[in-house]
Amino acid sequence: MIGGGCAVEEDAGATGSLAMEGEVHLRHIRQLTSGGENAEAYWAFDGSQLIYQARKPGAECDQIYVLDPESLDTRMVSTGDGRTTCSYFYPSGNEILYSSTHHHNAACPENPDFSMGYVWPVYDTYDVFASNLDGSELRQLTTEDGYDAEATFSPIGDRIVFTSARDGDLELYSMAPDGSDLVRLTDRPGYDGGAFYSPDGSKIIWRASYPEEGPELEDYRRLLSQGLLRPGELEIYIMDADGSNQQQLTQLGGANFAPYWHPSGEKILFSSNHHDPDGRDFEIYMIDIDGGGLTRITYAEGFDGFPVFSPDGRHLVFGSNRNNGGTNDTNVFIAEWVETP
Repeated sequence: MIGGGCAVEEDAGATGSLAMEGEVHLRHIRQLTSGGENAEAYWAFDGSQLIYQARKPGAECDQIYVLDPESLDTRMVSTGDGRTTCSYFYPSGNEILYSSTHHHNAACPENPDFSMGYVWPVYDTYDVFASNLDGSELRQLTTEDGYDAEATFSPIGDRIVFTSARDGDLELYSMAPDGSDLVRLTDRPGYDGGAFYSPDGSKIIWRASYPEEGPELEDYRRLLSQGLLRPGELEIYIMDADGSNQQQLTQLGGANFAPYWHPSGEKILFSSNHHDPDGRDFEIYMIDIDGGGLTRITYAEGFDGFPVFSPDGRHLVFGSNRNNGGTNDTNVFIAEWVETP
């Protein structure tokens, strides 16, 4: 249960085992949350805590929570107003980053209109905030009009990378920890987001969708003007931390997103539906940074994604639909990582 008690332990002999056949890189899976939509859990740099976003049962909008992976003590650290997303720890562990709409309106912003197909909302009221670990001393790091979100920290502690629509398109930028010294990293029509620094801070991995000139690009720009994004086609890209040497890593088709670095810095884990003709099943994959060695990691029906290694490389946290009793719930799980099965 959340807020105390014990995690749900994997029992290899039980009917309800959390491990699926073929998941040879994962061992001793435990469930850390229960109920609602819980995902995008990221480790403190000392490995002691996780920060994640969740829409708890009965809640209207996502908020940000900090979780002790051992005791499961959980506390909300965002304001409770508006909608929040994309939280992360400062390297010191005493401060956190997240994006929120609360300063524009305490109410939850409206969900997107799916009559145009499956779309993501790109709320222009999102800004990046920092606060103490307990949520106090909240301060706003971005003030430009338009979407500012998806912020993560370099392990070196000197830069934050994030996505912004401030110049009319969804591009990647970096800034100093206090919001100063803004540098634009990408400059290509389309969506750039979900960026993470490599373990040594020298490279950045991200997801992108670059529509072709003509109807595709026109559709992208029309939706963006309405605060929407169609995420059906995403690939993974890699570049140097200053924005140079940009290269496409995956060419799988479908939606490939939520990339995260393997501790070695030589591989990437990410979520993909490229194997499913219907595009409904998302699984975690691993790939070398030269584009070879594609390996499937998870085999649960539904959604598996947002893989994140602990700082010591011993554990992987991820979001999954497994063990949800036939509901639509997504929960956060942790597993011991087995490098060579």
